[in-house]
Amino acid sequence: MDETGSSSRNTGPHLTTQRFSDEELMLQVRNGAAEGLGVLFDRYQTPLFNFYLRLTGQRALSEDLVQEVFLRILKYRRSYSPGHPFRAWVYRIARNARTDHLRKQHPQVPFEPAMSPAVQPEDPARHQESVLLDRALMQLPEEKRELLIMSRLQELRHEEIAGLLGCEVGTVKVRVHRALQELKQAYQQVQSTTTGAANTPDSPGRAGRISPRGATP
Repeated sequence: MDETGSSSRNTGPHLTTQRFSDEELMLQVRNGAAEGLGVLFDRYQTPLFNFYLRLTGQRALSEDLVQEVFLRILKYRRSYSPGHPFRAWVYRIARNARTDHLRKQHPQVPFEPAMSPAVQPEDPARHQESVLLDRALMQLPEEKRELLIMSRLQELRHEEIAGLLGCEVGTVKVRVHRALQELKQAYQQVQSTTTGAANTPDSPGRAGRISPRGATP
């Protein structure tokens, strides 16, 4: 605290860097200003964790992969092109980190309710819907599950996803539509085999309007 009684934290570098866009911060990191990476971590830690958790169903692995992403950001910072959208760049790194992990991975751990996102819905019925949705997502082929996670839960634009997948925007839209239809079927199948499913009559539509709610690490 200075002579005027104001805390020095109010004018610290972290507060200043908070005002920059993702791209401006990454440019700073690229040029050697490490404090920008801390702000990017604050902004992307939870979205990336949710991305991995929905994709893998494993909390510990998701945390490890998030850490790996930021290690790679620092390691490959010079490869970032000024002006390139940071979010698309970081999700490309995230997908590559996941792919590298799969190459040396043990057999996939089955999804369990304890692995589902930790956000507590406002009522038991919505909590049940969330658990059923997670189970249904885990039944989809990984490429369809990833597509829905990116488009509906992470809210990436179709243009961003097209860039990540190397395809046309129209192709992404078609794939998302088909994946949603498959998710609805999987959701209904999971619901029909779950005790107490009859207490949530409106649940079948849930799979078609999945929201970006997720866990926090």
